[in-house]
Amino acid sequence: MDFSLNDHQALTRDTVRQFMENEVRPSVRQRDRGGRFPVEEIKKLAELGCCGMLVPEEWGGPGLDTISYVAMLEEVARVDAAMATSLSVTNSAVQVPLLAFGSDAQKKKYLRRLASGEILGSFCLTEPQAGSDAAGIQARAVFTSNVVSGNVGENVGVGLQPGVASGVYRLNGTKTWVTNGSVAGVFLVFAKTDPNAGGKGITAFLVEPSFKGFRVGRHEEKMGQHSSPSVEIILNDCEVPAGNRLGDEVQGLKIALSALDGGRIGIAALAVGLAQGALDAAAKYAKQRSAFGKTISDFQAIQWMLADMQTEIEAARALVYQAAWLKDSGGRMGAAASKAKLYASEMVNRVAAKAVQIHGSVGYSRETDVERIYRDARVTTIYEGTSEVQRMIIARDLGL
Repeated sequence: MDFSLNDHQALTRDTVRQFMENEVRPSVRQRDRGGRFPVEEIKKLAELGCCGMLVPEEWGGPGLDTISYVAMLEEVARVDAAMATSLSVTNSAVQVPLLAFGSDAQKKKYLRRLASGEILGSFCLTEPQAGSDAAGIQARAVFTSNVVSGNVGENVGVGLQPGVASGVYRLNGTKTWVTNGSVAGVFLVFAKTDPNAGGKGITAFLVEPSFKGFRVGRHEEKMGQHSSPSVEIILNDCEVPAGNRLGDEVQGLKIALSALDGGRIGIAALAVGLAQGALDAAAKYAKQRSAFGKTISDFQAIQWMLADMQTEIEAARALVYQAAWLKDSGGRMGAAASKAKLYASEMVNRVAAKAVQIHGSVGYSRETDVERIYRDARVTTIYEGTSEVQRMIIARDLGL
């Protein structure tokens, strides 16, 4: 198989690269320090089609392939991993399941606005006591027929799916680590409609922040990726119209896992881009820094570190492209996505550490990009499924 980019894919990569260098890099350090979400920058990326790359033209997106999508995320993350995380969630974790499981009315109401960047999406699965164990969520959803209170019906305007009774689901629970949670226009929320069935009792819902009983809680103070908000979402008898149920009842875990498969490819691409940014910065610094009468790039110790970094990045990129190719070709990509995510996320942490080491004490300063990259990289082995979960999936694929 040939993973070289075709003309359109290369144009997508080059266009995003130019935008990130010219429009984003000058402000990335300042935004990281202030924890400011890049509203205007994301709007401009939306004009380039980056907020709905995988959505077909009939629903307002450019209908690009997954290779183009991962190339975009890599270029964004090379400059700003926080921005790439926000884009990955709204593209993969929200729009892809909405495209696959949503009704035409839901797609008309939400998918077009998501694809255009008018609104961003959030994925609400993790809870205080349920992270890797998705089946262990405690959020509840109880259906009440023929009841619509407050302004729910007016706000949504989504017609009922065939076979869905009129009324509302009342959601109760707390979601944590919700990316885009303070800026999103629609939330993909998972709650149990049959709590006695464990993971088989989970149902998915499309929730707007204006719904009665919905509230944004505390903001996480994180090690890195400061300009990508991670918040707590509190559901207190949150009223969700029946027409906003995504898919069938108790189909939620299937929807969540399908979203995570695609999301893992996105995070793997993000990790590759972040690592490439670290390598670029380290190589540039090594050519400029002098010690013992010559530049440190002349020392074999530094050359070998840079050579190892480059090799690992290329290996990770190949795994990402393979997983993306399998997704586009309809092949089994679950284990491939996990391999890409596992290797790329572990790799970027090694590469970032080497980049700091090459910079020496300067690399420990907040005045350098590699200090931010080092912090931003750490979470990649945790979100969208920990490295341990990825190893479980890969082992299962081996029949273990």
